Amino acid sequence: MCGRYASTKAPADLADEFHAVDATQETSQRPDYNVAPTKDITVVVERHPRDESGEPDRGATERSLRTVRWGLVPFWAKDPSAGARMVNARSETITEKPAFRRAAASRRCLFPMDGWYEWQRHDAVPKSQGGTGKPTKQPYFTHYADGATMAMAGIWEFWRPKGDELTEKYPDGLVTACVLTTDAVGPLTQVHDRMPLLLRPDDWSDWLDPDRGTGDEGVTRLLVPPSPELVSTLDIRPVSPQVNNVRNNAPELLDRLPDDQVTEPIQLDLLS
Repeated sequence: MCGRYASTKAPADLADEFHAVDATQETSQRPDYNVAPTKDITVVVERHPRDESGEPDRGATERSLRTVRWGLVPFWAKDPSAGARMVNARSETITEKPAFRRAAASRRCLFPMDGWYEWQRHDAVPKSQGGTGKPTKQPYFTHYADGATMAMAGIWEFWRPKGDELTEKYPDGLVTACVLTTDAVGPLTQVHDRMPLLLRPDDWSDWLDPDRGTGDEGVTRLLVPPSPELVSTLDIRPVSPQVNNVRNNAPELLDRLPDDQVTEPIQLDLLS
């Protein structure tokens, strides 16, 4: 799964990189080294602009950078609380699950990021053997070795409140999104059996195209685990358990943890 990531580039820079219009209205957005569920995040979407009558202009598309909430709220949900549980969706089943299939059909997006955090779980070591008696988790940070921006595949949805109380609280509704995950492959499986679905720049247009449905080959071909070639471009490193606390947010969270502080170090060719 992917429940935490880092995104440090300014919206204006991301807009240039993704050839998008910056519609975030964020003039001074700070780097976020510990992006967590339910936060407001930046995603890339592609939609048909509205014509003078308010209808989608099918003859044109506009790619833009938008601010949304992380945690997808299905359009039919009674209230937004469901979003906290829907930060991820399995790419294998998005066309089947009622919560995701409408968004998957035409509301696909990209999550720009520096890299993502994942936790390797370890069994409890008894106190009699010098342990704490509790299971432990060692966080790892995965990113492109050359420092390029990553793009996680995602889906987004628009939720409209029902009832006076919710309408007063959310007068403009909510735009929310979730990350798609896939099977981890190769050395990444030593950390976790799932990973975010990563898309390279050549695939962005097919994924974002609102006129391509989930049955379109241009979309379905992307719903697969990463190729060995893509995995070979990744670096993974152990980082401080300080990232466990969402209140911690500093560049140091990305620093490699010294070997003598790593819980049961793993041996990976990808380790940096």
